Amino acid sequence: MAEHTARHCCLGWDFSTQQVKVVAVDAELNVFYEDSVHFDRDLPEFRTQGGVHVHEDGLTVTSPVLMWVQQHGSVYWKAGANQVLMSLTPDLLLREQLQACFSISDSPVWMDSSTTAQCRQLEATVGGAQALSSLTGSRAYERFTGNQIAKIYQKNPEAYSRTERISLVSSFAASLFLGSYSPIDHSDGSGMNLLQIQDKVWSQACLGACAPGLEEKLGQPVPSCSVVGAISSYFVQRYGFPAGCKVVAFTGDNPASLAGMRLEEGDIAVSLGTSDTLFLWLQEPMPALEGHIFCNPVDPQHYMALLCFKNGSLMREKIRDESASRSWSEFSKALRSTELGNGGNLGFYFDVMEITPEIIGRHRFNAENHEVSAFPWDVEIRALIEGQFMAKKIHAEGLGYRVMPKTKILATGGASHNKDILQVLADVFGAPVYVIDTANSACVGSAYRAFHGLAAGTNMPFSEAVKLAPNPRLAATPTPGAFQVYEALLQRYAVLEQRVLTQTRRPSE
Repeated sequence: MAEHTARHCCLGWDFSTQQVKVVAVDAELNVFYEDSVHFDRDLPEFRTQGGVHVHEDGLTVTSPVLMWVQQHGSVYWKAGANQVLMSLTPDLLLREQLQACFSISDSPVWMDSSTTAQCRQLEATVGGAQALSSLTGSRAYERFTGNQIAKIYQKNPEAYSRTERISLVSSFAASLFLGSYSPIDHSDGSGMNLLQIQDKVWSQACLGACAPGLEEKLGQPVPSCSVVGAISSYFVQRYGFPAGCKVVAFTGDNPASLAGMRLEEGDIAVSLGTSDTLFLWLQEPMPALEGHIFCNPVDPQHYMALLCFKNGSLMREKIRDESASRSWSEFSKALRSTELGNGGNLGFYFDVMEITPEIIGRHRFNAENHEVSAFPWDVEIRALIEGQFMAKKIHAEGLGYRVMPKTKILATGGASHNKDILQVLADVFGAPVYVIDTANSACVGSAYRAFHGLAAGTNMPFSEAVKLAPNPRLAATPTPGAFQVYEALLQRYAVLEQRVLTQTRRPSE
């Protein structure tokens, strides 16, 4: 390890639900070391399953804070804990010294969905779901921290009043390295239903709706590329960190992934997994009732958005099994042999209740917009893939996204290995598609952010700080003429989506 200690490097840490992971990245942006601690396996004394404890109500999901983890998790420090952090002794483990520092020992995590009443209350206070989204970037979500804090205040006011500071998992982890409370960064702070994303200050209306005296307990948020201080002497003396080592503000897993994928202005990342997720780089956000808008972690002037689509790879596999004899090569052959725009045939394929938008069922329309009960097998396959990507483009544009001449699409996840699926993606969006290895994107992105944070005092753009990182590989470019085909089709798809939504809406709505 001697040569490693001499290397100038940045560490990226990923505190996720099931494990803590670290990577070391050198000045040429090569990852030269990685390691992880898996909670269930390596810390059996906490008796977690999948890193969490699911409570009897089936809705409340927590993790032991001493083990720690989680995006959209929160940590409640007891009065006097900052003093303990500042005077840690290198002779003892952190766990031994911090065990009395928390007013709540089992912290709510992102899987918790027990705060519906608090969500409705918060939306009502600010004038409805859209008003809250315009203010904070998202309508009220059960896992968002403001609603979790409101529940703790209502159910356990004594523990709340004993709390000196509330951290997100990101700022909690940074606090351990800093030896004092680290501020919440703007990007992860955007996932709380508390931060006004336009002027980057806590919303007084939202704070008041959640709990009294909350602003003091949260501290002031900071830009994501801030250096929050030098490393605690505990890590210098116990683990040999250099005394001059700096800590850059920690952020959430999705903002860190955006950094790891090195998105730039106008870019879009599409993760094609069990659910399909879109990461968008936005200049002028338009918050809506769907999706989430966050402050951008690598450019303080811009924003990022997230959109999730539930009917992802399982839907693609189902249509492959039904229409292509369970064969991906037959599936690809159908995409190659059918024309762009599918002869005007459009389909909606939602075997589970979709969240973007809320539709269930399969709905097929011919070129005259008449609903039909079935398509030929090859038309069915193209209708599925074109429909999935048209929905993504329409809903991305609904949040303020626009394809630019320099736009790149970065594709990750299982379906990103299928060149014919990526060709449809390039054609629908009218932009080149690249593939990138994202096995550790949040972790590597955190190390990239550390390099950027150290250089950001010089106003260096993020793209400049990470220009030596490996480039994504070009996988597909738009077919000539595709733009014209899809321009008309996208308008029809949007109109038909509204029609299906109206037809399938439950009467109570």
